[in-house]
Amino acid sequence: MKYLVVSDIHGSLGGARLVKEAFERHECDAILCLGDILYHGPRNDLPEDYAPKEVIPVMNSLWDRIIAVRGNCDSEVDQMVLEFPITADYQILFLNGRRTVVSHGHIYSPEHLPKMEKGEIFLSGHTHIPTVLRSEDMFLLNPGSVALPKGNHPKTYAVLDEASFTIYNEKHSEYMKVQF
Repeated sequence: MKYLVVSDIHGSLGGARLVKEAFERHECDAILCLGDILYHGPRNDLPEDYAPKEVIPVMNSLWDRIIAVRGNCDSEVDQMVLEFPITADYQILFLNGRRTVVSHGHIYSPEHLPKMEKGEIFLSGHTHIPTVLRSEDMFLLNPGSVALPKGNHPKTYAVLDEASFTIYNEKHSEYMKVQF
């Protein structure tokens, strides 16, 4: 399986369109959406192309390919308009026999991990900063944000497969990578 990993769209129409474009460009099988889909939240600036009502149909067009978790800016009312589940705080996947914990990052985070073992993968968003870290023989990975990057990083997303986690910028150029 090849997954597109995205986070922190925050109602940005350009961010949602980047998700769809990257999914098709990289020929992914599914999308791991790490939350904060429609709203910007009280601590973030508005994306320049803030249009949550227009983000809804873009994301719903991918409904059967999305595995999502709830971000701190996502609410039950968002679930009423999105056609894929977004209310789980975390998901657990197995990628080539490797346990992968998927979370937004506001409940479980690299600083507050769930119980994990060596070699496992922890995917989170929330910080809007792309990250590829290996800590205590675990992989702590963050795709950054497709809409509101922080820390002078570009807009980013990632592709996860059995062998690697590769972060790309909005021009689809490789930005960071870690091999498993």
